[in-house]
Amino acid sequence: MDSTILFIAEAADALGPAAELLARDLGYRITFAGQETDSAEVIGRGQVTLVLADVENSRLDTVAFLLRLRFTHPDIMRILVVGTHRDIALREALARTAAYQYLTKPLQPEQCCLVVRRALETRELSRRHRRLVRELRLSADSPILRPGVSPRDGSGPGRAGRDGSCHAAEAEPHATALHFERLVYASRAMAELCDLAREAAATDLPVLIEGETGTGKELLARGVHYHSRRRTSPLMVQNCGGIRDEVLQSELFGHKRGAFTGAIGDRLGLFRAADGGTVLLDEISEVSPAFQVSLLRFLQEGEVKPLGSDRIVHADVRIIAASNKPLKPLVAAGRFREDLYFRLKGFDLEVPPLRARPDDIPVLAEFFVRKHGGLLGRRTARLSDEVLDRFKAYRFPGNVRELEHEIRRMCALAKDGEILAPHHLSAAFATLPEPETTDHHEGNGATLKEMVERLEGELVGRILEKHHWNQTKAARELGLSRVGLANKIKRYALSEGTSRTE
Repeated sequence: MDSTILFIAEAADALGPAAELLARDLGYRITFAGQETDSAEVIGRGQVTLVLADVENSRLDTVAFLLRLRFTHPDIMRILVVGTHRDIALREALARTAAYQYLTKPLQPEQCCLVVRRALETRELSRRHRRLVRELRLSADSPILRPGVSPRDGSGPGRAGRDGSCHAAEAEPHATALHFERLVYASRAMAELCDLAREAAATDLPVLIEGETGTGKELLARGVHYHSRRRTSPLMVQNCGGIRDEVLQSELFGHKRGAFTGAIGDRLGLFRAADGGTVLLDEISEVSPAFQVSLLRFLQEGEVKPLGSDRIVHADVRIIAASNKPLKPLVAAGRFREDLYFRLKGFDLEVPPLRARPDDIPVLAEFFVRKHGGLLGRRTARLSDEVLDRFKAYRFPGNVRELEHEIRRMCALAKDGEILAPHHLSAAFATLPEPETTDHHEGNGATLKEMVERLEGELVGRILEKHHWNQTKAARELGLSRVGLANKIKRYALSEGTSRTE
């Protein structure tokens, strides 16, 4: 009942009776768009669940638009509306767009309602199936790998070999890719983070998301919103970096006409526009001390006072704040208010950098290859072993965003169906040294006891680094007590920042 249906047509009159019946009898939200920019804007707001698109729209290449939508928003159901003459190659259009069904004009309102209901029921069943699979995956003690994938090294029959060959027509990712909305991951660290995000979503507390640039903080924020009770209301995003106070005040709190030079009309402001929903404040560390006071007042009382107005109104909005700089040091330095920091920190979600979760690199890489290969209209290429090895050896200062840009570039360079190999990489990756293939655990004259101790020290160090030296989590994964782990840290002289003993 809280679904939004987008009709894309040059003339909305022909679709009007069906749209009216869907809204009146079934309670769906209906919106219309006539061209690509309008349609993309509506879809970008993240509320659309189903699209009915007229292929006879002269202002939009409907098949090409739905083909892109298939890869950018795969969860949106797609229905084609065709004319009685069917001037297009209908079978090809249905295959390319992966449309659920097609309807012929003039639309029969009752038939349209039936097809829409069945499409949304199918969408909901798919969503519940994915959720159950995720819950099963997260409840297991060990990762669930795809059939044919070795749990020891992640290799399987679908992986491209070092000679550039692909051993199966459809290569599979190394581990099951999990999703929190559009956030893709496989590592235990991200699974624990998304578990906490789900718990945060069930409340109305503010959420503070910290992490380096490009780690997926906005995707995590969208996941929190769409898993909350506010998911049927808007999610508004405001970047606070590099914006003057008066502009930011106007964007969030609104203004009255004539409040300042250039204010030629009233502005509602995001807080009031998102009433009942969520506002994401990105780069919150960049706001000035003066604006921090205004924001603190809103968090405490929910009061909105537009610029140039003497009237105070209230807005019921959940705040999610994101920062690529840790706020705690800024508080200690006096650059960020401590009371505002604790107000924002109802739930604190820290997104680890990509280099700290190498298990996510293969599934993210596979996801981006499918996405950008599909957007280019090509058969999905595959990544060779050498490329994945170089990705794992790279530190990714730009994190997931940098990985996506690199794969998009590789897909643009590769021919249709070609394996993505090292010669497709950019200079930053092509100049990386070849990964070592020698056995790191050769004896080198050491006794068995010395080799076992060396291996144990390396393993303990790696697990500690994996959990950012959170000894409770590391001890749990290693099957040790906190005291036992502390003894091994002392025995092998481990310190933060090292992954092996000397």
